[in-house]
Amino acid sequence: MTIAIYPGSFDPITNGHIDILKSGAEIFDKVIIAVSYNVNKKGFLPVDVRTNLIREAVKDIPNIEVDSFEGLTVEYAKKRGASVLLRGLRTSFDFEYEMQLSQTNQALYDKIKTVFLITKPEYNFISSSCVREILVNKGDIKSFVPEVVYRYLTQNY
Repeated sequence: MTIAIYPGSFDPITNGHIDILKSGAEIFDKVIIAVSYNVNKKGFLPVDVRTNLIREAVKDIPNIEVDSFEGLTVEYAKKRGASVLLRGLRTSFDFEYEMQLSQTNQALYDKIKTVFLITKPEYNFISSSCVREILVNKGDIKSFVPEVVYRYLTQNY
């Protein structure tokens, strides 16, 4: 069984993230979307809220698990028996950053491989920070996030 970890802050998860997740679920036996928790950083949404929203958004995809973790991604991958890190690319700028991250992870744990998936063009411009900015300025985020996330954010912010 090939287990892939899709790590990130997902603060909040976007339709671009969901697109990558669905593609990953078609390729790998199991995909664990792993919400990173950094004690030194205050997120927009608490980690438990993010994980619950993600669980609801992907509940119809049977081979996806949602979890959270703290620390190094490669250590979490070892603990979960994963051999692949799944990463999404939107632009060439993403690739430069992700390539360096991939090489660092490989240096830390030589049994881990990184697989890059490219989002559909309609999601290239969507980022969590963009969604947050639109939301706090009372813009419409409906087409950028899953329905459950849209409902939660518009009811709570």
